[in-house]
Amino acid sequence: MNVNVNKFSALHQQATALVICNVWDVASAKTAEKLGFNAIGTSSAAIANMLGYEDGEGMSFEEVLFIVKRIVACCDLPLTVDIEAGYSDDPLTTANYIKALTEAGVVGVNLEDSKVTGARTLLNAEIFADYLSKVRQQLTKGKINIFINVRTDTFLLAQENALVETQKRASLYQSAGADGLFVPCITAVDDIQAVVSATKLPVNVMCMPDLPDFNTLSTLGIKRISMGNFLFDKLQNDFEVTLKNIVNKNCFSPVFN
Repeated sequence: MNVNVNKFSALHQQATALVICNVWDVASAKTAEKLGFNAIGTSSAAIANMLGYEDGEGMSFEEVLFIVKRIVACCDLPLTVDIEAGYSDDPLTTANYIKALTEAGVVGVNLEDSKVTGARTLLNAEIFADYLSKVRQQLTKGKINIFINVRTDTFLLAQENALVETQKRASLYQSAGADGLFVPCITAVDDIQAVVSATKLPVNVMCMPDLPDFNTLSTLGIKRISMGNFLFDKLQNDFEVTLKNIVNKNCFSPVFN
């Protein structure tokens, strides 16, 4: 691993969980840097929304890359990028996209085991693990070093026996070359403990209403905490409320109060 990737990887081995600030543009990235976050990660849903697309690879990789390059140019924090399901079923194509990101200065990627084709659907675990392994092989062949955080959508999609399925996928993905395991929408303490105990991969959870506090998560062995697109959505809601108040009051006082 190069030094930057090595440092980013080390952030996943601390006693206190790494809190990733999810960003969607330069302004949000610079705010995270100003407030002392140790790392940032793009939210694909937030960027898609900002550009007028639905989440689920509606935007092109080139559009993502443009925004990533601007963030890297203006912010010194290590950046990990959400590339959804890899923007291709072809491992070589996905590996080339990841290569382009590393050349832009990115230290990590998120790669998820579900696809949106109308509705979001969980991929077959063995097929996805084979795809992941081939992506990793291409990266290794090209001497491309990057932290691959694999997102499994077992809990997000409320799969039957989600815990058991998550543990199975954790083992498969670890063997296939994952560096981390991201389990969005897992919130129950017992489930979190069971997943952490089932893998050597650093486990990542995401902002949810019922998610335990950061200290509790660290005690449970969680190594990374993400925000997803929730901050972006909240800001959009606040923006709408402010605009409504401007119209209702027929003045700009809501901007300054």
